[in-house]
Amino acid sequence: MTGAQVKAGGREGVTFVHRPANYFAPLDLVELFPVERPLEVELGSGDGSFLAQWAQRHPERNFLGVERLLGRLRKLDRKALRGGSSNLRLLRIEAGYFMEYLLPPQSVSAIHVYFPDPWPKRKHRRHRLINEQFTRLAARVLKPSGHVFLRTDDADYFSQMIAVFDGNAEFRRVEPSADLLAVVTDFERDFHAAGVKTLAAAYQR
Repeated sequence: MTGAQVKAGGREGVTFVHRPANYFAPLDLVELFPVERPLEVELGSGDGSFLAQWAQRHPERNFLGVERLLGRLRKLDRKALRGGSSNLRLLRIEAGYFMEYLLPPQSVSAIHVYFPDPWPKRKHRRHRLINEQFTRLAARVLKPSGHVFLRTDDADYFSQMIAVFDGNAEFRRVEPSADLLAVVTDFERDFHAAGVKTLAAAYQR
């Protein structure tokens, strides 16, 4: 079986989208992934350009994609089904809430956050996902030696990302691997086509 059996449009269908019975308690990862493997999470999976490829390349790991927008989640679900990625599950929820309430402590080997909304206006920057609180949540859910991988096209937001992770003694900056950087997101592909520089960083707990 490559996904979970669900009713879709009045008929039996298959989907990788997981719908927790309780959104106020940590996920049961054994229920989500019957085969225990290192877990990687992508926050804000977009159309799944990165996650669908990365999951196929690494069948020895489990992957959970988190996306708030239903249309994007459905697009990623279709890609995952075509690829037959039995190690991939999806969840529709806001990323900050997911990090704080649904991920069990020390359950994740890697967190990927690629091109989150930069909220460029100064008065809106409090809405940015990557802040001091995020680094504390990441330290809580990551296993020892786990990684956070970051990408953005916004130089100001990148400076904030670096500042908050450098300011947390739980983390040290490391170089992201070339094979990881070679797998691009939908946003990143568009930026490269337009000649826009993108920025990447990685931190290890």
